[in-house]
Amino acid sequence: MIELTVESLDQDGRGIARTGGKVVFVEGALPGEVVSAEIIKRKPSFDVAQVGAVHVRNAGRVAPRCPHFGVCGGCTLQHADPSLQVAAKQRALEDALARIGRVRPETLLPAISGPAWGYRYRARLSVRDVPKKGGVLIGFHERKSSYVADMRECHVIPAQVSALLPALRTLVESLSIRTRLPQIELAIGERLAPGTRRAEVGGLVNALVLRILEPLSDGDRTKLVAFADAHPVAFWLQPGGPDTVVPFHPPEATLAYTLPEFDVAMPFAPTDFTQVNAAINRVLVRRALQLLDPQPGERVGDFFCGLGNFTLPIARRGAHAVGVEGSKPLVARAEANAKFNGLSAATRFVCANLFVATPETISGIGPLDRALIDPPREGAAELVKSLPHRDDERALRRIVYVSCNPATLARDAAILVHERGYRLDSAGVINMFPHTAHVESIALFLP
Repeated sequence: MIELTVESLDQDGRGIARTGGKVVFVEGALPGEVVSAEIIKRKPSFDVAQVGAVHVRNAGRVAPRCPHFGVCGGCTLQHADPSLQVAAKQRALEDALARIGRVRPETLLPAISGPAWGYRYRARLSVRDVPKKGGVLIGFHERKSSYVADMRECHVIPAQVSALLPALRTLVESLSIRTRLPQIELAIGERLAPGTRRAEVGGLVNALVLRILEPLSDGDRTKLVAFADAHPVAFWLQPGGPDTVVPFHPPEATLAYTLPEFDVAMPFAPTDFTQVNAAINRVLVRRALQLLDPQPGERVGDFFCGLGNFTLPIARRGAHAVGVEGSKPLVARAEANAKFNGLSAATRFVCANLFVATPETISGIGPLDRALIDPPREGAAELVKSLPHRDDERALRRIVYVSCNPATLARDAAILVHERGYRLDSAGVINMFPHTAHVESIALFLP
């Protein structure tokens, strides 16, 4: 055991301390705390330790709500109150921009936060039949392990789904394919009122996608139908890749999410990419449109557009929106959503691999006045290298960058600022995943 003073949090939610000139990552520690910790792993350039006792506590330390915290890998920061979590994420963003990108935002945007519990409308739960642990386990993986956590409840998924976990385990144990069902994917959507783009009051659909490696028996089918009729769930089956997903019971089940501020509704399949946190997504779209400020008659690019989460609100503001996405199924979904919302004439969708973008491929989609970039964790280095320089007559009036990885945002910000001539006007964090160290952020670049 050694005594350590914790300076900050790392990208995995561990405390960062130093002893003898060596960095120590301390699991379970918070900034400003003095702790006794046990070294559990030694590396040439750093050590990993586990908190044994806390002698000086951070005022933001709280008791974790979930009894599985510390074993289940779904959360890493339940011992920190939400305000401390957001502050740590803001610091992580600023540190990445300064250290990796050598840039600093002129303004720090207020953090986007929302409900801390029951927020996950998407989750991928593993399923394992483990007789030594009493039968079927359904849950997230254990922390730093391929084992499935023995999860009886989960406070970051909605309460109505968490309450079903024990009954769902019993159901899977009774199936003939219990050892051939490795995953259950949760996707929660809204049920639209017939003939409208509005959600029914209280009309949530809890879709459970069963990844099945063998066909269901007749008995299995009967049990699934009975379970769905008795509980607030809709079963979908996935016998192969994502494109094989089909509704099972009820067979007419559909999913959507709405953006009421923009009079937009987005039907989606349970395996389509949508934001995990539906409440935060609404605020995020509002913030992104405020920063982008599209004007009627302008042409606005939405890069990595997915199913149109930002494209359709941009079009609703009167601009002509050009969505670019590398997935053909998502492009088809985006086009269908534009038609559903009466925005086909105001939108255009292009299927293109933006990871190999060049100035020629970007100019090929036509002149743009503004752009929104929302890439995956890999970032958008080739895309931002291909955008017009600030001094070019085709320079973009505004670039809004939505990021799920501070490191790649910082790298791309360096390209935009130091190579393309734009300035980083503002940036801030989005607490899309409370109780985890995952940092999402948004930034505005101006010429």
